[in-house]
Amino acid sequence: MTPTPALVYLGRDSPEFPAALAAIFDPPPGLHLRGSAPPGLLDRPSVAVVGARACSAYGRAVSRSLARDLAAAGLVVVSGLARGVDAEAHRGALEAGAPTVAVLGCGIDRDYPAANAQLAARIACDGLIVSEYEPGVEPAPWRFPARNRIIAGLTAATIVVEARERSGALITADFALEEGREVFVVPGEITSSLSMGTNALLRLGATPLTRSDDVLEVFGLLSPRRPPARVAGPAAAVLEQLRAGPVGADELIRATGLEAGSLGGALIELELGGHVTEEAGIYRAAAP
Repeated sequence: MTPTPALVYLGRDSPEFPAALAAIFDPPPGLHLRGSAPPGLLDRPSVAVVGARACSAYGRAVSRSLARDLAAAGLVVVSGLARGVDAEAHRGALEAGAPTVAVLGCGIDRDYPAANAQLAARIACDGLIVSEYEPGVEPAPWRFPARNRIIAGLTAATIVVEARERSGALITADFALEEGREVFVVPGEITSSLSMGTNALLRLGATPLTRSDDVLEVFGLLSPRRPPARVAGPAAAVLEQLRAGPVGADELIRATGLEAGSLGGALIELELGGHVTEEAGIYRAAAP
């Protein structure tokens, strides 16, 4: 049985209190920490990945892939342990073998939501779980916007993947902008309610994010080379067709017999894995 990590408290006057968080307008009086990583993890170059709880399959895939790439390049991924985008960001960082930081909107002794208790245990093994609230404090709606200022305050850049018009992720982005931190946004479909918040941020001047290198360039980092992931199932059938020559989605549906939803998922998997590129609606197999 894995032992429960000891709790640590850092007051704002502690020399180990993270400098980036201390510099915000309204820093917390202190931080409770749970996990195996030293407090110095909170001072490493880091990026927040946030977004909708009820995100789309595309949002889940993008969050996980981005976090995996950024963590593999040396950045610490920070998020809020919520369902959806947050959880996928933590999982992506863990897949890269890197520590990640989860910021809670409740007492440090709670895993909230309970559905992510196993994920929280994995995070605590090599990373940190953080809260400004002492043990025993129950989650409450007003505590989560307050939590978001800590996510933004710990990081030099915030990435918003999907967000509805009144999403909490937009609060995190607002905090980051107010503190002069970078804000990146993954563009979304103009017809989707999950893109209303993100597309609004783009109209206000946030930086569009189309690849992990967009973020890494801000930190002066290079994307690490990694072997392409193995392809199976519908993605393998699509890749086989594309190796015969570039085609559009309609032709791929006819050639593979896949339904539109299955084809879309396969293409996302192939693009994120670096197997396929798309331009003007035409898909091409990447050079081997």
